[in-house]
Amino acid sequence: MTSLDRRRFIATATALGASAAWGGARAAPSKLRYTERRDLFPEGVASGDPQPDSVILWTRRPPGADGAAPRLKVEVSEDEGFQRVIATAPAAGTAGSDWTVRVMAGGLKPSREYFYRFVGADGAGSRIGRTMTAPALDDPREVRFAFVSCQNVNQGAQNAWRRMIWEDERARADQRLDFVIHLGDFIYEIVWYPEDRPQGMYDRRIRDTVRYKDGKKFQDLHLPTSLDDYRAVYKAYLRDPDIQDARARFAFVNMWDNHEFSWRGYQGIEKFGKEVVWAQTRKVAANQAWFEYQPARVKQAGTLQQFEGPKVADVPVTAFDAEGFGLEPNNKAAVESLTGYRALRFGKNVEVILTDQHSYRTEDPFDTPEANPFGFRDFPAFSACEATEVLDAGRAYDGGKPPATIPLGGKDVANFRKDGPPVTMLGAKQKAWFFETLKASKATWKVWGATNGTLELRADFQNLPAGMPKWPGAGYADGGGGDWSGCLRERAEVYDFVRDHGVTGFATVAGDRHSFWAGLSAKALPPKAFEPVGIAFITGSISAPGIPEAFEHNLPKDLPTRSLYVHERPGGDGSDATMNMTLRHGVRSTLEYLQSGDVVKARALSNPDLSPHLSFVDMGGHGYAVVRASTGAFETEFVCIPRPLERAATPDGGPLRYRVVHRAPLWKAGEAPRLEQRVLEGDPKLSI
Repeated sequence: MTSLDRRRFIATATALGASAAWGGARAAPSKLRYTERRDLFPEGVASGDPQPDSVILWTRRPPGADGAAPRLKVEVSEDEGFQRVIATAPAAGTAGSDWTVRVMAGGLKPSREYFYRFVGADGAGSRIGRTMTAPALDDPREVRFAFVSCQNVNQGAQNAWRRMIWEDERARADQRLDFVIHLGDFIYEIVWYPEDRPQGMYDRRIRDTVRYKDGKKFQDLHLPTSLDDYRAVYKAYLRDPDIQDARARFAFVNMWDNHEFSWRGYQGIEKFGKEVVWAQTRKVAANQAWFEYQPARVKQAGTLQQFEGPKVADVPVTAFDAEGFGLEPNNKAAVESLTGYRALRFGKNVEVILTDQHSYRTEDPFDTPEANPFGFRDFPAFSACEATEVLDAGRAYDGGKPPATIPLGGKDVANFRKDGPPVTMLGAKQKAWFFETLKASKATWKVWGATNGTLELRADFQNLPAGMPKWPGAGYADGGGGDWSGCLRERAEVYDFVRDHGVTGFATVAGDRHSFWAGLSAKALPPKAFEPVGIAFITGSISAPGIPEAFEHNLPKDLPTRSLYVHERPGGDGSDATMNMTLRHGVRSTLEYLQSGDVVKARALSNPDLSPHLSFVDMGGHGYAVVRASTGAFETEFVCIPRPLERAATPDGGPLRYRVVHRAPLWKAGEAPRLEQRVLEGDPKLSI
């Protein structure tokens, strides 16, 4: 780095109001007194959004009994003993940032391991953090990263983080993770207090994690309503030892999903049961807390150190533009208070393109009272594909000629979406940015961090034999709305763009579904043309419950289709998530398995037209996924753990259920991608 580079870096940091730590100094032993005092830094340390020459460092140091703002310095070192310190700089939080501290460390070398710590004037310091810078743009080395989502400290243990750390510490230096993508639901804003559910949740114990000062109660859930509430839940999560250890070891690339704001929220709007809440002030509060507690290069009105949210009011949103975005000025200001979508490059082989699936999206058509006729008692969680297509497209269906009614189960059901806009997850502005970034990317692998799953979820209930409930639809069943499986028109738009512009190496990583999926990205399935343009993966949850767990407890025992979802093994030896086989192979395979218990015979009856896009599905999987992306292939390894009901007693985070790898050789423009599957450990059974 030249002196000009240093001046530019400092000028940039100054313009952002950020602390700047320049790494151009000659390495030398630390000159600071240091005694580790984790109690004074209760949320630990973190690093995020690494670039080849810089990374953002984070901590929180609240004031002591005297209330004075702590005076800190940050040190960046090439070794963990701080004998090769290359940067030292002042660093301080403020009451306005909840005493969180953000420092941009620059002048660093690419693909280099660094260590950092924050030290007070009295020598009391944070724990030591470790981070990695990104490879240089032309570096052809393999890039390794994990992607995760959905950690819930209120209902489970974070054993997956223990496993990830344990394996990374024992890996060869050239096989360790370069970074971790967190695809959202870092927190769960909905909280049960133990006294609300003394019986627990499913087989889970409710933990007393946070108490909201200003919160609201809905049924037996507690919800945040203020900035202090949102800050409180982040602090509760960061005091979990396994989450804190992971943040201290890995550089993170973070994007929010829905629970960082509201479970059923979109734009600046919340929904609770039939109640719609205009929540622009909460959206700004949620954005501010995310900004304060996640080290990321995101856009907001303030500085890198200090969030400056707009003054908004909770005003009804009654008018929407052609894309379905609320035109009410407070809604627009709340959403624009923080822009999270961004792209980060990692060497020659990987560009991560993160999108926000909730701030700009339209209302989910299936999350409305008008959608009730499109659900079926005998087929929980499913709708009819032909109905989803009509509702998703709105007024654009059939070239702008949507039907007034939709035939379903021998009845004509009102098409309540015939005058509404097509469903969007991205919104017009973000989508234009996404397409331009995809088109311009020179990386071997263009990795879309989609947060919500893109692989279609469907079942062939039309093939059920006589004597079982009759499927009301004309063809396949699908999962309805909620994620990209029900956002068919816009998903097709994305895939058409990839095809039409000859984008190769298009890979999607996602979370949110609390399940592991591997497959091919295609806009349509049989009987329509199946033309995959990319590969896609979904990671299981770190700890949040999955659908089979909910079905075990909530589906009526006398539901005639219950065994197509979950099946209790004879003798009380647990249950099987038969839903995996129903989705992957079809109802004939599931019924054969239920009768014979023979997985091989069951797979032999697989419906080839049901899911040619899928290689793997485990609706109840917990754990994480690891990607290894090279010039010739993209490899994703699912690391699945048992249900994390309690914190593991062993340093490795406990046993594994399975370890499965899917590998995709790089394809040329016009070629179809393909996946190769290997089971490395355990038995995924009904998932393949």
